[in-house]
Amino acid sequence: MEYMSFASLTPDESTPFRIIFVCTGNICRSPMAEVVLRDLITKLGLERLIATSSAGTGDWHVGEQADGRTITALAKRGYDGSHHRARQFDPLWFADHDLVVVLDRGQERILRNWALADRDRAKVRLLLSFDAEQAALCDVPDPYYSDDALFDSVLGMIESANHALLKQLAPAIRQGVQ
Repeated sequence: MEYMSFASLTPDESTPFRIIFVCTGNICRSPMAEVVLRDLITKLGLERLIATSSAGTGDWHVGEQADGRTITALAKRGYDGSHHRARQFDPLWFADHDLVVVLDRGQERILRNWALADRDRAKVRLLLSFDAEQAALCDVPDPYYSDDALFDSVLGMIESANHALLKQLAPAIRQGVQ
């Protein structure tokens, strides 16, 4: 598995390490990823070190809540996704984020095309690439046109991958704390 360098993650900096999750419409997968990672960060007391958000490549749902099935799947596992409002990724946001985590290769291709510099293209990573158990799958399936069961399954994939992502961040956190 390829590991990222998180050298910029240090607790004495005034700006936290900024992660944004991106899917297609920002109402299913990326809100799930944002909520799950934020919950992990909060439980570990790392809010001042890591910030997370989400967006979509498309503008169809801007301003809308997450899909009701997303909110339900999250709630069944103890997460609150009710405050989410969809937004579209703006290429200018590359400068504001340290890591741009995409949910499938479609978003990976779009965002790498939107990036104007190699530095920004290098920030774009597939979520499942952080999880050795799921990396070969590459894509988190889009549950939008499916049923509740797929939303639950997708959430499980996202939870596992976010745990793996946070595990990769841990050495940089420990190094900065000591």
